[in-house]
Amino acid sequence: MHSGKFLSFRPRHQVPGPPCSILHNRYMGVAAPTSEEAHMVEISGSRGDLPGRHESYWMATSPETAFPPLDGEGRVDVAVIGGGIAGITTAFLLKQAGLTVALLDAYRIATGTTGHTTAKITSLHRLVYRYLIDRFGSKKAKQYGDANQAGIEMVASLVRDYNIPCSFERKPAYTYAEFEEERDLVAAEADAARSLGLPAAFTDEVPLPGRTHGAVVFEDQAQFHPRNYLLLLAGHLPGEGSYVFEMTRALDIEERAGGVNVKTDRGSLSSDYAVLATHYPIYDRPGAYFARMHASRSYALGIRIDEPFPNGIFINAGDPVHSWRSQPTEDGDLVIVTGVAHDSGTVTDTRAHYRNLETYARAIYPVASVDYRWSAQDYITLDRVPYIGRLAAGHDRVFVATGFQKWGMAAGTAAGMILADLILGRTNPWAEVFDPLRFQDQPEFPEKVKKRLAAAGGAIEIDANRIDRETEAIPPGEGKVVEIDEEKIALFRDEHGKVHTLDPTCMHMGCTVAWNNAERSWDCPCHGSRYGADGRVIESPTVRDLKEKEVVRK
Repeated sequence: MHSGKFLSFRPRHQVPGPPCSILHNRYMGVAAPTSEEAHMVEISGSRGDLPGRHESYWMATSPETAFPPLDGEGRVDVAVIGGGIAGITTAFLLKQAGLTVALLDAYRIATGTTGHTTAKITSLHRLVYRYLIDRFGSKKAKQYGDANQAGIEMVASLVRDYNIPCSFERKPAYTYAEFEEERDLVAAEADAARSLGLPAAFTDEVPLPGRTHGAVVFEDQAQFHPRNYLLLLAGHLPGEGSYVFEMTRALDIEERAGGVNVKTDRGSLSSDYAVLATHYPIYDRPGAYFARMHASRSYALGIRIDEPFPNGIFINAGDPVHSWRSQPTEDGDLVIVTGVAHDSGTVTDTRAHYRNLETYARAIYPVASVDYRWSAQDYITLDRVPYIGRLAAGHDRVFVATGFQKWGMAAGTAAGMILADLILGRTNPWAEVFDPLRFQDQPEFPEKVKKRLAAAGGAIEIDANRIDRETEAIPPGEGKVVEIDEEKIALFRDEHGKVHTLDPTCMHMGCTVAWNNAERSWDCPCHGSRYGADGRVIESPTVRDLKEKEVVRK
């Protein structure tokens, strides 16, 4: 392995001080917001017609970070791209093993899906074990369960060993039947999980309001404050040839004999290995992942209720899916309820999902207030198992962790353990079931995508009356994709009334983006890329902004 010494590195911001100190003061060591961060704040602003503060509880109650961006060229043993739970855990374990690492994040670490999770740390993933046994056999189903159980115990041990103040609590986890016809499914899940050695049982006692019809329950599961946990781990990374680089967007990876080169918008990193922990891999040279995952968006409310919340974390077995958990705060328990999931980029009136979730919550509990609201994007794989391991055949120095199916806390931690073992040349007992190479067929990457991306942007002539009718119908702060004379245009009217025109062609693979009115973003329905109202990238897999579309009136 190489020394990891940087050839040209000049920090622009002060890195937070000793790891434990960053949890004591939200604004300690925080640099002034960059233009990119100011942009992020602007596009995620509050909407007065929706319940609660538009921010996840975890983001609102944890310190901000101020790690520097990359500045120049350098080398480390392993470059880890993506600062969520999988990336931070991988980097932490590799550094603990004696390697030099660089953790890169396009914005600030633990602000993506990890910063908007429900933060359940559990191996009970609704009704999965009966399915896994039928599809993969008991051996691999057990690997899946054991990996997630190990993820729980790894979090518990790190919290204990590093005395991390992150509200870590052991809780029983329930998947419950709301209807009589779901009872047999829940009972079968309990039997399947128990046969794999998991801490499973069937119970008729579900401590939730209203009638239920039994549940599978796993004892000794857990919950925590994910950002307070991860920021402390990340605080241990800088030093001894290792780094955390924020506000640094990875653009591409160049594979070559003996290593890789990660190209970013701030410079480049050479390393022996690269890890893609970017949710959806930004580097998909085999062209396999675009056909093997889809993005799903779900919504959360942080509410106060007028009665005690029961001990446990809960999710229902049927559809539509809703989950419940509580979080201790200085003002008493905050109850987190989630649900109303949909494929990303396929729904434009996303504000209705927040309202529907509030209506559901009020039908179950006496809600005193709605304090927070947020949404998160997750990736769903073809066979309900994450992809963790080598990116593809012939790509032995690039690793990936993605497709956590909305269960990323335990599975993302397990991913860090698996990837650290693979990079260090150690045998991992669970790697087989998660291996991305389990699909032998390679989908063909569409050549027409290149032509579509090359044609994006430019100028078009449009009848003045038609464009005026379209733009006048858009209220300030809203956007819409319109089609005029067979040309699609993404229109956004800002708060000052000015209309901005963009090409709605997603710069990942050429799909047409849709307006998300709750988050004020352009979302891609194909692979979940997201852009701000002004077209700037806010979520991968895209690494390029939407192109401007000049409208020439005729």
